[in-house]
This record gives sequence, structure tokens and C-alpha cells, in this order.
Amino acid sequence: MRHLVAIDDSDPADRALSYAAEITAAMDASLTVVHTVDPAVYDLGGSEPISSRSDADQRLIVENIADTETRGQAILDSALETVDSVDAEGELLYGDPDVAITDFADEQGFDAIFVGHQGRSRRAEAMLGSVAKAVVERATVPVTVVR
Repeated sequence: MRHLVAIDDSDPADRALSYAAEITAAMDASLTVVHTVDPAVYDLGGSEPISSRSDADQRLIVENIADTETRGQAILDSALETVDSVDAEGELLYGDPDVAITDFADEQGFDAIFVGHQGRSRRAEAMLGSVAKAVVERATVPVTVVR
């Protein structure tokens, strides 16, 4: 059996990784840990509310792809260190996370996918989306969602 676990450096993803490693070890399966780099995503700097349009323009932070890849590889390396009890490898994926994860799972013939879920409110989920929910909807193999 081949298992895939998607991580994003969050607590729910860490729990999904631990759970996937336990299941993988119990089944004598292999585990692939993936992290998705989405070059189209940006973050806003600062924690204070934006008070004017000029504040918003000054606080937009766009991470270049090389920095994103470096950060993603560091997340993968750290995750792989924590699952030394199973046969695991890491893979950086590119694009929209739910599409990249499910397409990779299909192309590579994985038997199951594990993902963490933030448990945001419906309102926050409507604005930000839910990768876990989208993976469940798109996947052609069983998906285990870990909170």
C-alpha cells in the first residue's frame, strides 16, 4: 500500500502526519509526504488592521518562487525527520493545493490520502476555502481528514 500525506506546517497537518505514519507502519506500507508550493498565493504583512488603501499597498508581500521552494523543502525535511519509523519520502508539488495533491495521488497510484483540517468557521472557510474539503471532493481514493 502507498499512502500520501499533505502538510502545510500547521498543527492539524502535523497531527495528520503522525496519524498517517502510525497507519503506514501498522500496514507495512510506504508514505509520501507532500507540500504544495502555490506561486499565485501571497500574504499580507503586519497584524494590525489596514486603515487606508495606501496601508494595503505598502503591506503586500509577495514571496518569490525560490524562497517558497526553500521554505517548502524545509517543511518537508522537518516532517521526514519526525517519521523515521516508516519508509517515507518527500515531494514538492506546484499549483493549487487541492488539484496538485489529488492529481499527484492519481498519477502515482496512491491508495489513500491523509490531510489536516484547520476547523475554521463556515464564514472563514467560505472566504479562505478549505484544502481538506476540496481534496475530499476531488479525490478518487479514500481520504482521512485529521483535526
